[in-house]
Amino acid sequence: MSLADELLADLEEAAEEGADEGLSDVEEEWEKEDIVTSGIRRGILEDQAGGRGMEIDSNNLDSVRSLAKLRDSRQFANTMKTIEVYMAMPKKTEVLGPVEADPEYKLIVDSNNMTVEIDNEINIIHKFVRDKYSKRFPELESLVPGALEYIRTVKELGNQLDRCKSSEVLQQVLTHATIMVVSVTASTTQGSRLTPEELDSLDEACTMGLELSEARLRILDFVESRMSLIAPNLSIIVGASTAAKLMGVAGGLTPLSKMPACNVHLLGAQRRTLAGFSSTAILPHTGFIFYSPIVQALPPDLRRKAARLIAAKCTLAARVDSFHESTDGKVGFELKEEVEKKFDKWQEPPPAKQVKPLPVPLDPPRKKRGGRRYRKMKERLGLTEVRKQANRMTFGEIEEDAYQEDLGFSLGQLGRAGSGRVRVAPNTEANKSRISKSLQRTLQKQNQVYGGKSTVRDRVSGTASSVAFTPLQGLEIVNPQAAERRGVDANKYFSARAEFLRVKKDHNTQKV
Repeated sequence: MSLADELLADLEEAAEEGADEGLSDVEEEWEKEDIVTSGIRRGILEDQAGGRGMEIDSNNLDSVRSLAKLRDSRQFANTMKTIEVYMAMPKKTEVLGPVEADPEYKLIVDSNNMTVEIDNEINIIHKFVRDKYSKRFPELESLVPGALEYIRTVKELGNQLDRCKSSEVLQQVLTHATIMVVSVTASTTQGSRLTPEELDSLDEACTMGLELSEARLRILDFVESRMSLIAPNLSIIVGASTAAKLMGVAGGLTPLSKMPACNVHLLGAQRRTLAGFSSTAILPHTGFIFYSPIVQALPPDLRRKAARLIAAKCTLAARVDSFHESTDGKVGFELKEEVEKKFDKWQEPPPAKQVKPLPVPLDPPRKKRGGRRYRKMKERLGLTEVRKQANRMTFGEIEEDAYQEDLGFSLGQLGRAGSGRVRVAPNTEANKSRISKSLQRTLQKQNQVYGGKSTVRDRVSGTASSVAFTPLQGLEIVNPQAAERRGVDANKYFSARAEFLRVKKDHNTQKV
């Protein structure tokens, strides 16, 4: 190192020592308080998140000021004073140059960071009040889970738990059902009354929490009023508070406009170390956009998908705002309208299943197969001449019914005089009805005769008898069918009983 470099290093060390000596005692005390407060706050927040942070017992602390020091800090006081100054000033009509160079924009970023600190401080105060008031009403923690609602309820009740129903303050903070449950549980609680010192400590903590809540609302009003000028289109989509958070983490409106939508979606995501605990309830890759009001208003199963869609639209809106175009927010309204339409489409119920009647069957004329087989079928199933004459009717004549039971059934032209003789169609193989082979076998079995004459009744007239009166012997048993068979057989040339009537003799042959 050269002599000039050593001289410059000595001068820088002397300047740093002089700056440290110039600090007042009050400023040094404030810096020490800020260091202690940040360490305590970090421990309590890690304890609430489930990590292995600092274990602080609020019951051993007499005042909340030993934990929550943001309200009395220099940073909080300077930020609130600056906000009041800018709120009294008239609003700017336009922003010239880059947005990051505007002092009002820097104040917006600081104010947005201050709201995060205020939220953490309110959680610390809520833990302190909860630990102190559990001695009087231990069931109230499960009945009123919200931090501000719990603080307002404790400040209103105190030791007098019987005025739950008659309190007008609680009616503005809690619902009627919650008030009824709190009043019933308060009548059966096993808690003990608090001492005046404990009541004073609780009242101080509740007052500090309410003041911080009012300051947070004041900061949000300022941010919303100024974000409509700096980033009007982005503020319309996700709100002024979320827009300010996005701009603060990204480093400004211009860096935000240059980021892709996949990175904008992850802005504000915190990586938590759970030290072996379950990560089921932890949502990874969720940032400011996921916890914005427009996304949280949707059902839980649609929030991740909606956050990705909102991130894409925020990127487009930030690019429009970075070039100071569409200062009236027209582009932001159009993008938000597109997003809301998609949200409505996602949440639409499925269409109801309608019971539709069967459509009219399409039955065009089918092509008939021609050929020998089709002609034979037409011949077999065709109308006969008798059926054609029966179907033929004469116009203007009253026909006689064929049967008295069936009115309107007539024989058509068959019963008419002069209709002539109907030529009977010849009985050919073409017009015979076909019988299946199975039916033929069935008919053969039915016509087959089993057994002899003793088991089968012969076709004999019922008046025939085997007893006859003869002039020779009187009663005689005869066969009544013998004479008939004899006569029939006699007429047959090739009868079973027929004999040769004449035998021609030949000298050369013997008699047969």
